[in-house]
Amino acid sequence: MIKLPNLNQESTDYLLPFDSILTGYIGSLAHNTHLSPEDECGIDDKDIMSIFIRSLEDYVGLENLGKRDRGTIQRTFHEWDSVAYDVRKYVYLLLKGNPNVTSLLWLQSNHYIHIHPLGQKLIDNRMIFASKQSYHAFCGYAYGQMKRMEHFKREGYQGEKRRKLIEKFGYDTKNAQHLIRLMRMCIEFLSEGEMHVFRDDSEMLKDIKRGKWSLEEVKKEAMRLFERAEFAYDRSPLPPQPDYEKAEELVIDIIGEWLMLW
Repeated sequence: MIKLPNLNQESTDYLLPFDSILTGYIGSLAHNTHLSPEDECGIDDKDIMSIFIRSLEDYVGLENLGKRDRGTIQRTFHEWDSVAYDVRKYVYLLLKGNPNVTSLLWLQSNHYIHIHPLGQKLIDNRMIFASKQSYHAFCGYAYGQMKRMEHFKREGYQGEKRRKLIEKFGYDTKNAQHLIRLMRMCIEFLSEGEMHVFRDDSEMLKDIKRGKWSLEEVKKEAMRLFERAEFAYDRSPLPPQPDYEKAEELVIDIIGEWLMLW
């Protein structure tokens, strides 16, 4: 039975899908950049991602025919933020190079909460989804963070504290940290073919969160990293596109095995 730290079983069950094949910490907990609420600049959520498989009726039955279904379940409870994807939706996002969903396949072992053998299959086959296409996804997310760090938006469970920090530093330091982290991960992934979710540069990233970098310093570093990412993209050993055929075979295999079990 899975139980999250400092939560009772009822709250844990609310946040995590029963039929998960893979669940892990993502975000600041996985990146080693989490600042506790006791920290003057601590406004981080505790983020969890899960992959689940539906029943046979959901895939081939008539009950949900014509209904809009995005294959995503999102739930929050205090500082906890949970998102769960149907395996088909998850692989669809993987094939687009989405950095957040891809990170679930590259966690340190202690950051996985639950790994079913079918979830392990996703981890074991993660290179199916590795391609130069991730460059565009990483840069798109990073540009979004760059825009938001100056166009303030209160988000998360500590929105009021975040507003005060923005007023203090003149920009959103949390978005700034995301920006720099994303571009560093992008360069590493394109150059090495491996995603380093756990950050050895976490102290530097925490310094950005704590407002120790000026806005101009963040922008200057971001521009340097965008240039390096373009260079890495041109010389990346990764294939131009993910392996769509193997990805489809993997999804069919995983769903088929799961339904056979039940």
